[in-house]
Amino acid sequence: MSDVPSRKVALVTGAGSGIGRASAHALLAADWTVVLCGRRLPALEEVIAASAHQDRALALACDVTDELAVQVMFETIRQRFGRLDLLFNNAGVFTVGAPLEDLPVSAYGQSHGL
Repeated sequence: MSDVPSRKVALVTGAGSGIGRASAHALLAADWTVVLCGRRLPALEEVIAASAHQDRALALACDVTDELAVQVMFETIRQRFGRLDLLFNNAGVFTVGAPLEDLPVSAYGQSHGL
């Protein structure tokens, strides 16, 4: 493809807050093109708006527990950039109010099995 970007392309899931947000900013600052993925598009757009590198960022709303939505997301990345060099799979759900050792195995699986 002649329009394949010369910069490496990263996908950060859970990019709307916390570690995902910080990782997206760090990758943008390190000269990567970054696809920010999360369930809440406005949160992703806020991350991009706060960046000095908005021209290298793309927000895609996607629930990573929805297989079809994930397929569409990867197809969008393929069509737009022709490549994906890094997947930072940061998305997760967490049970609030209980120490890790007190969680049932099913809750741990739900948190980490996305």
